[in-house]
Amino acid sequence: MAFGRTCCVVGLVLVACSDSSSPSHAVDGSNASGIMQGSGGQRSSGEAGPTGAGGGSSHGAGQGGSATGNSGGAGTADSGDAMEIGDARGERNEKDSGDARRLSDAQGRTDASDATRIGDAAGADGSASGRGPCDIYGTANTPCVAAHSTVRALYAAYNGPLYQLRRASDKTTKDVPLLTRGGFADVSVQDTFCSGTTCSISIIYDQSPQHNHLAVSPKTAFMPNGGLEANAADGKITASGHTVHGIYVTGDPNFMTARGPNVAYRLNVTKGIATGDQPESMYMVLDATRFSSDCCFDYGNAEPSGNDEGNGTMEAIYWGTDTQWSKGVGSGPWVCGDLENGMYKGNVPRGQTPPPPTNTPVTSFAFATTMLKGYSGDHFALKAGNAQSGALQVKWDGTRPPGGYSPKKLQGAIILGTGGDGSSGGTGTFFEGAMTTGVPSDAVDDAVHANIVAAGYGR
Repeated sequence: MAFGRTCCVVGLVLVACSDSSSPSHAVDGSNASGIMQGSGGQRSSGEAGPTGAGGGSSHGAGQGGSATGNSGGAGTADSGDAMEIGDARGERNEKDSGDARRLSDAQGRTDASDATRIGDAAGADGSASGRGPCDIYGTANTPCVAAHSTVRALYAAYNGPLYQLRRASDKTTKDVPLLTRGGFADVSVQDTFCSGTTCSISIIYDQSPQHNHLAVSPKTAFMPNGGLEANAADGKITASGHTVHGIYVTGDPNFMTARGPNVAYRLNVTKGIATGDQPESMYMVLDATRFSSDCCFDYGNAEPSGNDEGNGTMEAIYWGTDTQWSKGVGSGPWVCGDLENGMYKGNVPRGQTPPPPTNTPVTSFAFATTMLKGYSGDHFALKAGNAQSGALQVKWDGTRPPGGYSPKKLQGAIILGTGGDGSSGGTGTFFEGAMTTGVPSDAVDDAVHANIVAAGYGR
């Protein structure tokens, strides 16, 4: 959302590996380096995401930026994603030998009959014994094109790192792996690496075949010096008995005048993310007790310029109690659609009442599942539920607000923690989220939410 000039910016790296024997994407990665930030090369962390087979390296650049680096490891790609990659057998620390891949588009909706093909939502421990959210989406022909988590694998076969740490004492970096394939973060690596100093989270790896890794935001309209990396020690919780951490964001109530940096992640140059009026869906699991009334604690699709590009150029989940742009029932917090120039609880325009009667507050939960379904045309939907039990509730399912919101004019950048223009007044804690191509059925939404419940947040 924007307060005058809204958008998102970030540049990044993309590489993959494939193994036709595996049903889901997996990457073994260590020493990931080489990820860069976009927007005129404002920032470059010099670190890259995990690479593919044979320990080849990957390199990426955003707008006006550059990046070099490499990482080792091997991995597998979801055969359902129709991804083929040529052999890349360079030694570690060499440049990528030139991966090639083909990804099938899976646009549009799925119907309720998809539920018969989903199977069990998850194993009792949320690990590889069951299925991850992105396995469920993939089975429904609405595959993940972004899958971010500091808590767990979102594919049952994923075996790469979840995030990268940056140590304050010497600026060195280290990946946080999984305890087991398809399982939870091995936080002992973080505890050892950060002992005696502090660490920040420098990269949140994308587990999908698209490799849309998130790094700190470069400059935007409301963060002219770029964003900050989250403190790795914050957002500490348990999930199925495992200690894990989230992306902890505390909003700055003076951001409109002070325009200082805040925790924010962004990728400007992406692969597979919806643009124009293409259909997409997204979800986010968060701490339901942390929120603010200011813009914007967001996760989703935004502009790659860091400025407000106009109504309908964003489609992201907003979490909070904002009433400046539109209202929900009661006092919030609500799950909303940040569609640019408005955090919408439904189709009620800014300043008009009554609010949509279905968008009731998300209360009495420790953790919340939030969803946005962005159909092509004049239609979007919002859902929320208790991430520890129960079912999802529909908060809105209908037309978009009037005033240029349909058709969409999406531009395909990814943001986390701020608005499209870097508006940094939002507060929240992010644990996991994913974006799809196409819009899944309600049955698929329910299966994904059941998978999240089975992951054991707070237990």
